[in-house]
Amino acid sequence: MSDVTRAKHGRPVHHWRRDLVELAALFTAVAVADGVANLIGHGPGGPTLLAISAALLVATAGFHTWWARRHGHAPPTGDTGARPPSEGRTGAGSEEGAAEPLKVAEATALLRMRTTVKDAPGSLAALCTALAQRQVDILSLQTHPLAEGTVDEFLLRAPAELPTSEISRSVAQAGGTATWIERADAHDLVDAPTRVLGLATRTALDASELPLALRQLLGRCTIRSLPATSPVSGRATEGAPVEGALEDTVMRLRAPEGGVITVERPYLPFTPTEFARARALVELDARLGPRIPRGQDMLTLPEGNAITVRRADVSDLEAAKAMHERCSPRTLSLRYHGPVGDADRYLNHLLSPSFGRTLAVRTASGRIVGLGHLLWDGDETEVALLVEDEWQRRGIGIELLGRLVAMAAEAGCASVYAVTQASNTGMVAAMRGLGLPLDYQIEEGTLVITARLDTPPVTTSATTPVTSSLPYALGHARQGAGKWTVPGTGTDRD
Repeated sequence: MSDVTRAKHGRPVHHWRRDLVELAALFTAVAVADGVANLIGHGPGGPTLLAISAALLVATAGFHTWWARRHGHAPPTGDTGARPPSEGRTGAGSEEGAAEPLKVAEATALLRMRTTVKDAPGSLAALCTALAQRQVDILSLQTHPLAEGTVDEFLLRAPAELPTSEISRSVAQAGGTATWIERADAHDLVDAPTRVLGLATRTALDASELPLALRQLLGRCTIRSLPATSPVSGRATEGAPVEGALEDTVMRLRAPEGGVITVERPYLPFTPTEFARARALVELDARLGPRIPRGQDMLTLPEGNAITVRRADVSDLEAAKAMHERCSPRTLSLRYHGPVGDADRYLNHLLSPSFGRTLAVRTASGRIVGLGHLLWDGDETEVALLVEDEWQRRGIGIELLGRLVAMAAEAGCASVYAVTQASNTGMVAAMRGLGLPLDYQIEEGTLVITARLDTPPVTTSATTPVTSSLPYALGHARQGAGKWTVPGTGTDRD
């Protein structure tokens, strides 16, 4: 700052003490210069002394230049004046005065981490410092308050070579407990409010999206839906409270149609925040009521018959029952693996969008001649088909199968499975026709074919003749601990 700091009566005020000191310093410098000149000019060793002084001056200047280039200079601490940008120094700080910047890792990985910290000032700061020391970048943070402590959920970008065990160890040293880490992808970069609104939109457009939306909202979890009344025994299912129930790693919600939706995540307890989000999503589905996207595709069979393929729901119940009446007992028994008289009981469950998606094939007169079901079975997804006897071996079954597998891939399912008899070579041929990796399991005459959705499914057009004998009636009965799982229903038989 200049010596002229103030003005008095419009005139600058000077500091006379500083002027006096500068004048004394000037006279002192002149006296010293005169003494040095007399010593060099009249002394016996004047030239030698002059040469030595010049050499020392050059050595001092060279040392100063070397030191400045190697260590740099810190900005003056007492300088408070404005300085143009071109005069600012951008070099690294000195070794003693400033820490070197951390090197950013070239290869990184996205991670989701959840840990519990004490609800105390500074706990989150200690956690962030521990992550920064490992060169881990925090992309987003969500907090889930608990009665004691807080669950913090992070989206991290960490060096690819850094093991997750090292991150967990650093978090534990910073005070984090019950730490859980898994890989993330680019979809997790969307912030929580945007993701929830997107899931709500999907659910509002299609009721069958509710289980998938819950799974994406809560991460890796198992979702099971039970109807209000068992389609086998006719007995009422034990319901859930209107407000739902949360028990550590299990939450039970009242389904829109009156049944129960059970969500289980054994490796990580649910937080009250997650429970509130899931309950709000289910309540939205209940208020909107049954709904499916309306639209249909017109197809022509090889012999020239025109059919339509569209989504079906409980409004198609009577037409589906009429198709049952036109099917032979053998066709119904192959599909449902049980008494033919019980076939109609499953339809209300199978056509409900809450348990999956159903495609219906209709003729030009409006009759339903084929049904294809894509059923959410916990962590797995089942495909099942039923085609009226007179319309079999015309390509309808493989058309439905290809469309169902494509829908499963679009919904993010990792695989689909179909269960039939071990001697059914037609089903094997149909599954192989999808062009997907297949796994086979045979047990007591039952064949389970699982298609892994690693590659896009190949949908065969209905206009392509089917030479193999395709079994259009699929189903299975899997025995559990004292209970039977009814094919394609997700319910239990005592």
